[in-house]
Amino acid sequence: METKPLDSNEIQALARRLDDAQVGVHDTLSLADDVAVDIDDAYRIQESLIGFRCGRGERLLGVKLGFTSKAKMAQMGVSDVIVGRLTDAMCVEDGGDVDLHRFIHPKIEPEIAYRLARDVDVDDPTVDIESCVDAVAPAMEIIDSRYRDFRFTYTDVVADNTSAAAYVIGPWQPMRGVGELAVRLEAGGESVTGSTAAILDDPVNALHALLDMSRRRQIPLRAGDVVLAGAATAAIPFAAGTARCDVEGLGSVTVKGIA
Repeated sequence: METKPLDSNEIQALARRLDDAQVGVHDTLSLADDVAVDIDDAYRIQESLIGFRCGRGERLLGVKLGFTSKAKMAQMGVSDVIVGRLTDAMCVEDGGDVDLHRFIHPKIEPEIAYRLARDVDVDDPTVDIESCVDAVAPAMEIIDSRYRDFRFTYTDVVADNTSAAAYVIGPWQPMRGVGELAVRLEAGGESVTGSTAAILDDPVNALHALLDMSRRRQIPLRAGDVVLAGAATAAIPFAAGTARCDVEGLGSVTVKGIA
């Protein structure tokens, strides 16, 4: 049976629920427990949610991709990546401190970051997104689903801005291939290893997936934007202390959680 699109008041109310959870640092139940949300409505909720953040003075700085692991896609029963938005309030400098009290149940994961050198015309079918990128860097993303016990559906996580909470980027290097580099993440006494190949077989494929999603969802891609290409390993809990990500041949990035 087809899901009836939500009206604008319902979209605003659900976005407000998620925004209140983030601002008040408390969890909420899955939206799917109360209402049927399709993927179009999920992106409308996300847009409204970001509108609340920008209304408080935050600035958009880029985008992030989720479900770039084939295993995660299979687990969620989907074949598309998902896209969320990054703001300046989420950005933490390399080696900087981040207050853990701003999160509900944070986890951290290693990423590859790209930087756009110029605007991308997402409506131009001939645009080469790789040529629009001038730099690449090791990065980490702190994810913090607003849903209780990290229990959510596919549309829930899209509506919740793909669990985006904070990110940190290491030193930028000129754009180059990073298709199969060893990755190590250490945080809270735990460590996990993997490869950049876990990101759609090659992180550059995430750029092409982003372009496709940006066309379909009319998400602008502007000069200076950061693109987080997706996680290279499973996320691990982010607790007090220093988290460090090392990417073979690309460098390292650190952030310190303060309880």
